[in-house]
Amino acid sequence: MRIVFMGTPEFAVPSLKLLLEQNYEVVAVVSQPDRPKGRKKTPTPPPVKEAALSLGLPVLQPERMRSAEAAAAIAELAPDLIVTAAYGQILPKAVLDVPRLGCINVHGSLLPKYRGGAPIQRSIINGEDKTGVTIMYMAEGLDTGDMISSVEVAIEEHDTSGTLFEKLSAAGAELLGRTLPSIVDGTAVAVPQNNEEATYAPNLTRDDERIDWSKSARAIYNQVRGLSPMAGAFTYLGGEVFKVWSCSPAANGDKAGATPGTIIRTDNTGITVQTGQGQLLLTNIQPAGKKAMAAAEWLKGARIEAGSSFDDGGAQ
Repeated sequence: MRIVFMGTPEFAVPSLKLLLEQNYEVVAVVSQPDRPKGRKKTPTPPPVKEAALSLGLPVLQPERMRSAEAAAAIAELAPDLIVTAAYGQILPKAVLDVPRLGCINVHGSLLPKYRGGAPIQRSIINGEDKTGVTIMYMAEGLDTGDMISSVEVAIEEHDTSGTLFEKLSAAGAELLGRTLPSIVDGTAVAVPQNNEEATYAPNLTRDDERIDWSKSARAIYNQVRGLSPMAGAFTYLGGEVFKVWSCSPAANGDKAGATPGTIIRTDNTGITVQTGQGQLLLTNIQPAGKKAMAAAEWLKGARIEAGSSFDDGGAQ
């Protein structure tokens, strides 16, 4: 059976390797084009491309899967099945119609919740205590296809999007291995999604990363976890961007009369900040122009006093 695999980030690599471990014939791997990274903006291959090349697999990187050239290239490969995992583009009908067994997707949520490009991050940001992986047939809409199988994964108190990516990546590969035989032999049962229960997880924007200190300590804590270790949450101190990479709700309650964003205390545990409800202890931070570091380490040389304030930089 000929399979074309489509994926881009590290999340998809275990699923690609699973196909080879179970002796499926992967005739090509499709990934997003190399993108500039770092201060020097050096073109950098995505993790799936790197994995595919190390495994001796041919790689295609069309800029737009909706182009006639991309669809023709996929058709020429004559796949029986297309497997995608966090590829990053919606497949057009011209591609969906190519494989005789259809196209399936390894999606990082329990559909129909969290359709879209950032289900893992937003599940943490929204304070969910569980998520999972769904394998689904692909349709022309955004994650709207019929579901084939799913597995639930707990979101633990100290999970970040990084740790949850790892958990769901492994769970998705294992689920794919259990699901493929039924797709191949035609016994897979496809269950339509209940669109009335659908929620969406659009890609993150700069505004999603900005800390609103009027929110509760718990909400900001979830935001920071959901954005770590990728983009990171940020605020402003003295007019300069100040990133927060880790924090925790403080045990003490609100300080009477303190405005949200006010620094209540600085000590060897970090920086305690008043929020709209409760206080938040910042433990790993990144001031403007510096590397990420423990807040306690930065405080050894920083001139900051209780009563100073973080703010949103004038966000509307």
